[in-house]
Amino acid sequence: MRKPHRHRHWFRRTSSVPKGYLRGRVLRLLNERPMSGAEIMSEIEESTGHRWRPSPGSVYPLLSWLLDSGYTKELADTEAGVRQYELTEEGRKLLAEHEERRAQEKGARFFGPQFEEWDGAIPEEARELAESWHKMRRASYALRRKLRKEYSEALVSEAKKLVDEFTEKISRIAEFEKA
Repeated sequence: MRKPHRHRHWFRRTSSVPKGYLRGRVLRLLNERPMSGAEIMSEIEESTGHRWRPSPGSVYPLLSWLLDSGYTKELADTEAGVRQYELTEEGRKLLAEHEERRAQEKGARFFGPQFEEWDGAIPEEARELAESWHKMRRASYALRRKLRKEYSEALVSEAKKLVDEFTEKISRIAEFEKA
């Protein structure tokens, strides 16, 4: 039997969202229109296909920091005490800097491919493919759990063969699309 990963406790306590992702996302949303914290959380949830909704504990401190730093301002006319924020000129400069860094890092894959797809809703036509992709991820997680509990060379060999075949076929499709 294999020993559990020695950093397993660390993974559970580490955020799965990359550092800086939320800040950039909030800046882009506020650049589109003034929003409240609740609206920001809903917009992000919608744009990620309901795969992630940032917590109030991450959104509101960020909004406070942006306000205190002069990157946003609070709108004076708020309905029923709901605070809405909009970018200031300094906030637009911060967004431009963020976008420039993001463009330079493109291809470096610091965040992994799962975050690239978060930058917009999946086209309706691709929903079935996206669901198949999610099923594949769930199956890979289940396989990893099984291997942790019941390690088997035969299972590893069979799984590797399937993954290699899949990767080769998907790579051919992706290369065809580039041409």
